[in-house]
Amino acid sequence: MRAGVQPFRTRGKRQFNSPVGDPRDARGLTAAMRRFIDYRTMIGSTESGLWSMERYLRDFIVWADARAVTHPEHVTQAVLERYQRWLHHYRKKDGAPLSVASRRSKITPLKSFFKWLTKTGQIPANPASEIELPKAIRRLPRHVLSVDETERVLALADTASLIGLRDRAMMEVLYATGMRRMEIAKLEIGDIDADKCVVLIREGKGRKDRLIPLGERALHWVQEYLDKSRPLLAWNQQDSTLFLGQEGMALSPTWLSTHVASYVKRAELGKHGGCHLFRHTMATLMLEGGADIRFIQAMLGHAELSTTQIYAQVAIRQLQLVHASTHPGALRRVRGDQMTVDGSTSQPDAENAADALLAALDAEADEEDAC
Repeated sequence: MRAGVQPFRTRGKRQFNSPVGDPRDARGLTAAMRRFIDYRTMIGSTESGLWSMERYLRDFIVWADARAVTHPEHVTQAVLERYQRWLHHYRKKDGAPLSVASRRSKITPLKSFFKWLTKTGQIPANPASEIELPKAIRRLPRHVLSVDETERVLALADTASLIGLRDRAMMEVLYATGMRRMEIAKLEIGDIDADKCVVLIREGKGRKDRLIPLGERALHWVQEYLDKSRPLLAWNQQDSTLFLGQEGMALSPTWLSTHVASYVKRAELGKHGGCHLFRHTMATLMLEGGADIRFIQAMLGHAELSTTQIYAQVAIRQLQLVHASTHPGALRRVRGDQMTVDGSTSQPDAENAADALLAALDAEADEEDAC
């Protein structure tokens, strides 16, 4: 199997190969972690969420074991603060420090873990209750593509080839919808409703479904791919995954980002990024086009932002109108003047809400980088 392409639906739960701590000690940190992961599985945490949670808990257990901290009751606030300092001073192989987002990602599961241990009576007090997460640093916005730059990237896909046509369709979907890399990797053929020109994203972040506009242009390329490319890539007729690799298997989300990033690099724009670059670009261009924050939130699948006080459920028809009138790549034809959107319900303090939206997108990108 070619590197980077994995049978996403059939590969099963990712496994950790090396043991940590003392797995034979029923009262040790490793056993407590296993009970916690089982609990999170029972309440419906996603596979990717469980994997990340265990990964960061295992990191802590390895660190703690090297310092003879082997049981939950041995972990004090001072121990956790020492671990935070160690993370702050840690350097990767290239000499770079861990980002704030990476350090937050490693500490957050510990807070949940010890809170659960305390709640279930396995330890008398929560040593993580007073631990503060590292503060996010305000920085210049990440790279975002302009309309012309996006067109240059999209045009690099060789639509005369099977893979090039697939890549054009994938990037058009990313550009039109701003969906996450995990979401596009999991798309199935039946999630595309060509008659209504919408796409269903099943179990996005937080296991929430959302129905969003696809746009005429992206739909055109998806149909081209379905007609000319996918039938020749698919070898298993029972597999309904939309986008397939050369071996007919679903694509790894991580590989997807790397592959999309290669197109951005080839465009020689002086910018870099993969799937999330299209997500950020979609949101920014719709903002610049005059879309209300709440419509963009609905597209992205964001929960209510702290600075947005009147988030409301958005009807798909109204969302389609907003998408078509504010997204520069939504329509195949030149946009006419007949499409109007009621802006009477736009929320106050829109500038702060927009800043919060873009900050949330930056945090998502950091989260992906930490995985």
